[in-house]
Amino acid sequence: MSGVDRRTFLLATAAAGAATTALPGSAHAATPVFEHGVASGDPLPDGVLLWTRVVTTEPIRWEVAKDPAFTRVVAHGHTVTGAHRDHTVKVEVSGLRPATHYYYRFTAAGTLSPVGRTKTAPRPSDDCGSLKFGVVSCSNWIAGHFAAYGYLASRDDLDAVIHLGDYIYEYFEPGVRVTEPQAECETLADYRTRHAQYKTDPHLQSLHAKHPFVATWDDHESAENASSIGSPVHDPATEGPWATRLAAATQAYFEWMPVREGKLTRRLHFGRLADLTMLDLRSYRTDTTILGPAQRHWLASSLVDGRARWKLVGNSVMLSPLKIPPLPGQPSTNTDQWDGFPADRDHVLRALDRAGMKNAVFLTGDIHSSWAIDVPFGDTTVATEFVTTSVTSDNFDERIGVPPRTASLQIEAQFRTLNPHVKFVELDSHGAQVLTVTPEQVQMDWHYVADKRDPNTSTALTHSWRTRHNTAQVEQIL
Repeated sequence: MSGVDRRTFLLATAAAGAATTALPGSAHAATPVFEHGVASGDPLPDGVLLWTRVVTTEPIRWEVAKDPAFTRVVAHGHTVTGAHRDHTVKVEVSGLRPATHYYYRFTAAGTLSPVGRTKTAPRPSDDCGSLKFGVVSCSNWIAGHFAAYGYLASRDDLDAVIHLGDYIYEYFEPGVRVTEPQAECETLADYRTRHAQYKTDPHLQSLHAKHPFVATWDDHESAENASSIGSPVHDPATEGPWATRLAAATQAYFEWMPVREGKLTRRLHFGRLADLTMLDLRSYRTDTTILGPAQRHWLASSLVDGRARWKLVGNSVMLSPLKIPPLPGQPSTNTDQWDGFPADRDHVLRALDRAGMKNAVFLTGDIHSSWAIDVPFGDTTVATEFVTTSVTSDNFDERIGVPPRTASLQIEAQFRTLNPHVKFVELDSHGAQVLTVTPEQVQMDWHYVADKRDPNTSTALTHSWRTRHNTAQVEQIL
């Protein structure tokens, strides 16, 4: 199968102005010395991770300030990089104040980097009135422009951006834009080149410069349907051992992404209002488990520990059971999702059910469509799942070659009929989501772009759904 076929398998087998940040020295004006911009990630109450890339043998100065003019510098230092990490730079900054915006920049080769803005998390003991996150997934360079990222960059009210995977795509096909290298990524050099190209996109640079990221990966950061033991598109006979390719993809990811080294499975605290748990559903996956024993136990226990009011989970593939509308000769479920690992899912959902915990909200990417779901367990519902659509990766209408909002309408109705716990599904549109968390509810807003092929396309709020405290049920707002 081609790279996007599995991504739209459950759909296709069934039947179709972005603003950027106005920060001084913003990333879309990056100099050749800092051509890949700046980024921050994984905010803590007292610190944050900073990232950039610069080819130099000299020490690199970094600064953090309370103002964009850097008249009030609160932290600074020097670091170095080199070819061993593809000249990328990561700095762990500490000693900052909680729930506070800061500005940061780097200096190298006599040149100032673009200025980035970031925000620390509230203290675990703080009572927060609200939180707001951008939520995105599935940004395929060849499929269009990243205007949805630009929309999130235009907002000043986000605490962070949650990226649920498929930040890059490893394969090569003709499309709206041409990827580098012009071949499927297999080696460390290939994956580094692909990451580097993505970091030149002006919308993505602006988003990284405006808000901290909290990211995990899915499969296309390495290869289609990746697991710890292989990929169906990887042929060891012609492409070498899978372990070698996976190691290359992993190294490039940690070099180029603003995440702490080797720490994809983690939990970030945002006051007493919410914990954000990020899962890794590829590294520990085998034929029988999607989580692996250690991650499974950790997830089940962390969801019911009673620390925070809401338990948000960054989850790269659909958790909820899903029956696919019938087509002769095709399976009725997608086993690359949690449907392929029912024992792991039952373990997690049983823990929620036993604890009477109704405030778990799973945030899911992967399938290039929009969903709001009451997650069932037995004869009750125990959690909420909001599924994000793709930034650009092809959706149902594009995969079967029909106009949007035509054939998809009947298929959406069939999904809801076969799956009564699915309260909302939209199969065609692209965009970004905004998640708002308050003590009373968690609300997901879907913002769709008019034309993903247009880098200056408009964006509109099209759907809103929420779940109220202690209900594990979704309600439509818009």
